[in-house]
Amino acid sequence: MNAAGFRRLALSLEGAEEGSHFGVADFRVGGRIFATLAAVKQGYGNLMLTPEQQAAFVAEAPAVFVPVPGGWGRSGATHVVLAKVSEDVLLGALRTAWKLRVEKNQKTRPRPSGTAAKKSARPIDPRPRKRI
Repeated sequence: MNAAGFRRLALSLEGAEEGSHFGVADFRVGGRIFATLAAVKQGYGNLMLTPEQQAAFVAEAPAVFVPVPGGWGRSGATHVVLAKVSEDVLLGALRTAWKLRVEKNQKTRPRPSGTAAKKSARPIDPRPRKRI
């Protein structure tokens, strides 16, 4: 597998779009990232998984799936060794990351736009406050 194959498979998922984050190719559904090619120069694709999903993938294929170092990895970000992953395994892993992102998108409500996007919907009280 290579970066072009990773891209092709990621974009084959329903609603998936390619974007860019800090100049790096990423793959989004509903405007949110589920996979990237941030470490392609090191031979990796990246998946945004839960820590539990990451542990299952690493346990099943430790030569193919590697936690991203640091906090991102502890949160579930996972490298995929492109040279060692088969198309079927990568497609399954991408589907897992994609599905997780779709489910998270459904749980979050859309942010309102314009003036309604302010933190508080309470009207501002124009009366001066007394200090106690």
